[in-house]
Amino acid sequence: MNAQDTPADSKPDLQLEIAHLLLIDVVGYSKLLVNEEIELLQELNQIVRDTECFRAAEASGKFNRVSTGDGMALLFFRSPEEPVRCALEISKTLQDHPRIQVRMGVHSGPVNRVTDVNDKTNFAGSGINVAQRVLDCGDAGHILLSGHVAEDLAEYRHWQPYLHDLGECEVKHGLRLHLFNLYKDNLGNSQVPERLKRGKRSKQVSPVRPITFPRWPKSVLVVTLLVSAVALVISSLILFHRASPLRTRVPAPEAATTSALAAIPEKSIAVLPFENLSDEKENAYFTDGVQDEILTGLSRVADLKVISRTSVMQYKTGTKRNLREIATDLGVAHVLEGSVQRAGGRVRVNAQLIDARTDSHLWAERYDRDVVDVFAIEGELAGKIVAQLQAKISPTEKAAIEKAPTTDLVAYDRYLRAQELFADTSDPIHAREKLPQAAHLLEEAVTRDPHFLQAWCLLSRVHGVAYFRGHDHTPARLDLAYATVQAALRLQEDAGEAHLALANYYYHGFRDYRRARSELAIAQRTLPNNADVFRLTGFIDRREGHWEEATRNLERALELDPRNFFILQQLALTYQSQRRYADEARTYDRALTIVPADPATRILRALIALDWRADIKPFQATLATLLAENRSVASDVDLPRYALCERTAAAATRTLTNYPREGVVNNGVNYPYAYWQGAVARCQGDSAKARTAFTAARREVEKTVEEQPDFAAGFSLLGMIDAGLERKEEALREGRRGCELLPISKDAIDGADLAINLAQIYAWTGEKDRAIEQIAAVERVPNTLSYGLLKLHPYWDPLRGDSRFEKIVASLAPK
Repeated sequence: MNAQDTPADSKPDLQLEIAHLLLIDVVGYSKLLVNEEIELLQELNQIVRDTECFRAAEASGKFNRVSTGDGMALLFFRSPEEPVRCALEISKTLQDHPRIQVRMGVHSGPVNRVTDVNDKTNFAGSGINVAQRVLDCGDAGHILLSGHVAEDLAEYRHWQPYLHDLGECEVKHGLRLHLFNLYKDNLGNSQVPERLKRGKRSKQVSPVRPITFPRWPKSVLVVTLLVSAVALVISSLILFHRASPLRTRVPAPEAATTSALAAIPEKSIAVLPFENLSDEKENAYFTDGVQDEILTGLSRVADLKVISRTSVMQYKTGTKRNLREIATDLGVAHVLEGSVQRAGGRVRVNAQLIDARTDSHLWAERYDRDVVDVFAIEGELAGKIVAQLQAKISPTEKAAIEKAPTTDLVAYDRYLRAQELFADTSDPIHAREKLPQAAHLLEEAVTRDPHFLQAWCLLSRVHGVAYFRGHDHTPARLDLAYATVQAALRLQEDAGEAHLALANYYYHGFRDYRRARSELAIAQRTLPNNADVFRLTGFIDRREGHWEEATRNLERALELDPRNFFILQQLALTYQSQRRYADEARTYDRALTIVPADPATRILRALIALDWRADIKPFQATLATLLAENRSVASDVDLPRYALCERTAAAATRTLTNYPREGVVNNGVNYPYAYWQGAVARCQGDSAKARTAFTAARREVEKTVEEQPDFAAGFSLLGMIDAGLERKEEALREGRRGCELLPISKDAIDGADLAINLAQIYAWTGEKDRAIEQIAAVERVPNTLSYGLLKLHPYWDPLRGDSRFEKIVASLAPK
């Protein structure tokens, strides 16, 4: 009918609108009891209503919501981004509610308002139908988008990394729907939906009709094909022309080194360790201090790339150094090397600056001065290097280079010794001994020179780490961390080192990531080459669940400190949680080129096979080799969590023999020896022995929780112990309390570990359904509960044979 044929007062049969739809339904809803259905939907409704996206859309007046029985439909009318942002926000909130498993589908399409039997407004139309088909293709945790929505979002650069093409999924009536999976960091579900997996496995003989959107006119397609054909011919000719003369050849090592150096920034330098020529060899720390201060001064210049201390200290003097290879390894164009000789009250410093690309000496300097002038020598050398490399330097940077850290050489010696101790505290067993030693030396340093700012800052960091790692998890220790950083800030309010120490205080003391980031931003202004700034930023990213950003920041820290063993270890652990096992293996291999014999790294490298493929043999072989080489490393490498996967009495006896009697700190809480005695006895079926051991462990952990009533890891460990003691109600309450105090949304590392502990508590107390639900929820985010641990560890024996558990295990198997 033409428009002019329509009566003026008539209305169209359907008033169509374009809606951007988000459909949500509860997975496993039909298996719930009626009361459970009501309670769960009420909780989900409240969660959705409390989200910022829901409130903002509702306030705009361009929004509707409709109940769908086992879920809901949210209709937005302003932008296709609205339902997607809302889905991500709901997914993030639900991490704290692991029993609520939902899937979500997003589509944009036409809908029309209809009045239902209760005279309430409802919605119908093809938009609703297609959105339901999108939803039906997903599993728990999925946020699936129709191709139409994905095409709209792909116009915006910030969405592109999170759109993952799944291809087509067969839906109702033999139709096919093009789908995209939306996931970022730990939000959404990165796995391919089971429905699509089945579709790929099956061979379809009959043709299937795809759901399509309006097509281009045929004439446009013809023109497009012609243009594409011409473009293909031209590009082929260009490719052939470029490729023809090339010959494949392997460059000689020297050529490869030269090529690598050519790509390195011109204004880059590594200050190598100076040679100690003093008769008194105890002056080695003094010599290191000369090199360290030159490096520290240069690192304040934003226009330079300066390699951090940890990496350059590996090139100690005593053997002939290939400067070109060192420069290539460190990613710099220039190196500084030299020597220090101290005799009585005099000091002689020799230094030479070398262009590693050509092995040419740019200049050499020699200083003979009173020893009290050593800091002035360091400042002059740094200034000459800045001038030689033609780096831009601000008045503030120049003043910082020229400022001596202290006037007391004994205090400076204590600081250098403490710095070396602190650098070797990544291992919890060694840290227990070395952190107090470092604190004592730094207290001596600031007592001798109360104006020694760097010593105050390092002392604050030592106290903060002792608190965070559980060596002294007391308010008194945290107060010391705060008091010492405040002393530094009183000396110089804008000091980058002080703000870096304050960032560490907020991170280690309170998991206050916002304030820590704010302090890091201030620190970076005056510490542009400080790898610790990027490292701590990466740690915060990781705790907040921003795994991609965490990886990038740790890699940036490695650019400034490429041979930092600790950063490499942390990067490998970051890959482990993401199940990027090939990257984890590559990173441990790189670490082993720095410290080839390191026992802990060798055993962690071997454990990748267990996590990845449930292959325990590399762990057993490496462990046997390490113990044969040196029995004293047993406590570092015989890890009970993995040793129990061996399921032998000999392995159980061995790991208990090797476990330190004073316990080992994990997630900030000390795991007593008696806990592992109880766990081993329980796995072996010796209930009497398990009860005796768990009772002893409980006394220790209960005391910790009484002293620190908000200690999440303490509650979680106490819950596992009570589960072993068959104190079911206490165990469930304590395990849940731990997760409430430290949910994954607050700490994606420790929070995930406590969520795994809760799954263990459920399994040990006979709550099979809850255990499986908890594991399923945990496995939707990066965590350490690997395929190998689920398949081999006796903790999960109560769940074996249940098809739901076996499905989770199978989903994690290597593809």
